[in-house]
Amino acid sequence: QVQLVESGGGLVQPGGSLMLSCAASGFDFSSFAMNWWRQYPGKDRELIARISTSGITTTISNSVKRRFTLARDNAKNTMYLQMDSLKPEDTAVYYCHRSGCGLPLCWGQGTQVTVSS
Repeated sequence: QVQLVESGGGLVQPGGSLMLSCAASGFDFSSFAMNWWRQYPGKDRELIARISTSGITTTISNSVKRRFTLARDNAKNTMYLQMDSLKPEDTAVYYCHRSGCGLPLCWGQGTQVTVSS
């Protein structure tokens, strides 16, 4: 069964950094593009980053470009989101997602990121 587990969220001061991880299991991780989304309270989820199967190609939302970096390690079935120069407006719940899958099981449970002094 598909399982995605995010980790690495927490409280950080403005200007700080966090690295989120998404550990995948139950499917051939290397065969799927993967996404990071974030969600503000009361709002729809926003796609912020996508990485190709090989990890060579990444697409980053303008809202986080030049601050967030996406990577994956197919040998470890893990995807990463390095977040630098964090701003209060980056405060949200961050989700990893298997690209192209609309089922609830293709989403992680989410990890809270709070940027505050």
